[in-house]
Amino acid sequence: MSSETNAQHQPGYEPHPEDEAHGSFRGYMTGFVLSVILTAIPFWLVMSGALGNNQLTGFVVMGFAVIQIVVHMIYFLHMNGRVEGGWTLLALVFTVIVVVITLAGSLWVMYHLNTNMMPVHDMRQMP
Repeated sequence: MSSETNAQHQPGYEPHPEDEAHGSFRGYMTGFVLSVILTAIPFWLVMSGALGNNQLTGFVVMGFAVIQIVVHMIYFLHMNGRVEGGWTLLALVFTVIVVVITLAGSLWVMYHLNTNMMPVHDMRQMP
């Protein structure tokens, strides 16, 4: 018996249909269009200064980044709760934790670099 035949007799085994693709052209194009939109909007917000407040702009851009990560995970990595017995959902939870730590750490570092930089001296007052 081959290993494939042995795997079919294990409890909880559900064969993957051979004719079903992991992704379709429509799915990939939807993900691509959403990714472009989710990149263009924050770029426009930053370049035009449309919101008028730097902190608000930063939070909105971070929100778009999180949404874009989810779009990539759904449309390109095909992650959902039905695949591979929930292991993909566990990977999603781990990814969310890592993203939150990375974003919070980046904001913390940038804030402290901004507040702790040396003050700018007026060079005209120098002898």
